[in-house]
Amino acid sequence: MFSEQERLAFVALAVVCGALAWPGFSRIFRIVLRGGAAKRTDRLVSRILTAAFDVLLQRTVFRTRPIVSILHAFIFFGFSFYLLVNLSDLAEAFVGDWVTIGRGGLFGAFNLLADLFSVLVIFGMASMLIRRFALKPKAFEFNDNVLLHPKVSAGAIRRDSLVVGLFIILHVGSRWVGTALRMAQSGQTDPWLPTASLLVPLFADWGPDAIESGVHLTWWLAIGLIVAFIPYFPRSKHIHLMVAPINLVFARSSHIGALDAVNDTASPGARGVLDLSWPQLIDPYACIMCTRCHEVCPAHDSGTPLSPSALEINKRYLINEGSGPLAAGQDVGLLGSAISSEAVWACTTCHACVSVCPVGNEPMRDIVDLRRSMVFDSEVPDELAETLRSLDEQGNSLGESNRRRSRWTKGLGMEIKDARKEAVDLLWFVGDYASFNQSCTGTTRKVAEVLGAAGVDFGIIKRGERSAGNDVRRVGEEGLFESLAEQNIALLEECEFNRIITTDPHTYNTLKNEYPKLGGDYDVVHYSTLLLELLDSGAIVLSGRLEGSATFHDPCYLGRYNGIFDAPRRVIERCGLELIEMPRNRESSFCCGAGGGQIWLNDHDDMTQRPSEMRIEEALSVGVSRFLVACPKDMTMYSDAVKTGGHEDDIAVEDIIDLVAAVIETREGGE
Repeated sequence: MFSEQERLAFVALAVVCGALAWPGFSRIFRIVLRGGAAKRTDRLVSRILTAAFDVLLQRTVFRTRPIVSILHAFIFFGFSFYLLVNLSDLAEAFVGDWVTIGRGGLFGAFNLLADLFSVLVIFGMASMLIRRFALKPKAFEFNDNVLLHPKVSAGAIRRDSLVVGLFIILHVGSRWVGTALRMAQSGQTDPWLPTASLLVPLFADWGPDAIESGVHLTWWLAIGLIVAFIPYFPRSKHIHLMVAPINLVFARSSHIGALDAVNDTASPGARGVLDLSWPQLIDPYACIMCTRCHEVCPAHDSGTPLSPSALEINKRYLINEGSGPLAAGQDVGLLGSAISSEAVWACTTCHACVSVCPVGNEPMRDIVDLRRSMVFDSEVPDELAETLRSLDEQGNSLGESNRRRSRWTKGLGMEIKDARKEAVDLLWFVGDYASFNQSCTGTTRKVAEVLGAAGVDFGIIKRGERSAGNDVRRVGEEGLFESLAEQNIALLEECEFNRIITTDPHTYNTLKNEYPKLGGDYDVVHYSTLLLELLDSGAIVLSGRLEGSATFHDPCYLGRYNGIFDAPRRVIERCGLELIEMPRNRESSFCCGAGGGQIWLNDHDDMTQRPSEMRIEEALSVGVSRFLVACPKDMTMYSDAVKTGGHEDDIAVEDIIDLVAAVIETREGGE
């Protein structure tokens, strides 16, 4: 059926397109190899199996957008099966009497799957295009201040999406119609091809020559189009088909709460593309521009010029346009081309963008690396520089004398042990905001009172405790973080204790996940978990139950980073309140806006509404009047948001310890 000239023409097309595509693929490979070191090749077999499981089950895709994820699954499974379909179509042209139509058994099953997947792919891709170009969801909107590379624009992104979408529809649709033409050629339908058989009557009036021409035309559109599209792959988002599985294979295996150490202390962080690690250079090619990351980004949602999605898109264009110099080892700067300095300082390091990404990208890590280089070069906002000086000199971010760290204990009516002077079961690492901030010290006192009433043997470091450094590290001050950590570890070595307790999830995260690498390996517990332990053991006895309902905000560094979701909820329910969840809860919780040093920074000029104010409005939308937190920074942020949003009469911000303190049964002679 296929002439020798057609076969030669196809081979020639494949050779030409392969030659045109090779430089693009080769440059990407060489540039990635020039990236910085990263330990991502351990347990390679396990990594491959895990990635295969994630890809084949589309597990990472189904984290959000269920309807869109179903449409994507139609395209993914159909397009994956089309690898076999395309091989069969090639065999039809190059292997003697190869034919699948009209045959049963395995060929029949093959035809049925090809037929059904053809329809699903066309339906899925058409629906995606309608969604993007007709429905125009807000998630696909990009402001001009985030698409920085001169070759990238909202129009360029839409154009790439349209080209890829039409390619898929034309490729699969041509094959589907071609199958119907082959059946029309034989004058019969095939029960193994139910949907293509529906098209056969459309060709009833076509003559044999017209049908024969149609068969050849649809074959060339289906198979020839793939080959012709190959040179476009290295510059298109469609390359994610190849790169995304690779990115998942080399995904981070270390705990997400521990940042990578600085490779070069003389030049920390990243100024240019080649300063990024090689997995970070794979990220932009794995990106499909789905914008799920900037949809969940609190900084983007509040109007700042940060879009994690735009960062990856800008990186891809930057690498593509500078591929020649980059491949030769000449670096290209990131600031101003991939991301603005304003956007760098807008990130809350909430990890939402990383957690939601279906292909394993980590834009937040790029931002931390950029911050490291900017801090090293003293390119930081003035208010952040002042805070860092305070942390260096006083050991806390509020500019308070370290001698006043235990001032909150005065007038408690109970003596709290000094853990530096006597052994304790629990050492309470209180932290900055819980020790000094006026909106938090009342909560801190209640924690002490409840622990005392429960008979817990605990103590604090009354003088000498310094900030644990979680946010110091995330604003990029690696040297100061290490200094604070070393001082705290030396201090803790003087104390005798079994476990560390903290009320601050930021402190919890860094003590638990980052201190061990510096020599401080401790058993760390968040107070929500301890409260539940004390309730379960009977150490805390409740004298009654509260009435009403409330909602709970999951702190990023407690929930998304460390997987503690149930303990605070169970404490709330044990106290009698009905828990009503906000739409964004648990892994999908929306950041309060304090993390990554934002609590130390002034509001950004472009900010339209603070994340904390959005969250209070979200709580009000579910009809509650009590907003519960389990973090001193949350207490600070949301107490302020209630005031600035004018909701003081509508909702009260409370800590979970407030509930326990309200209904705890007072022990005889105790507090």
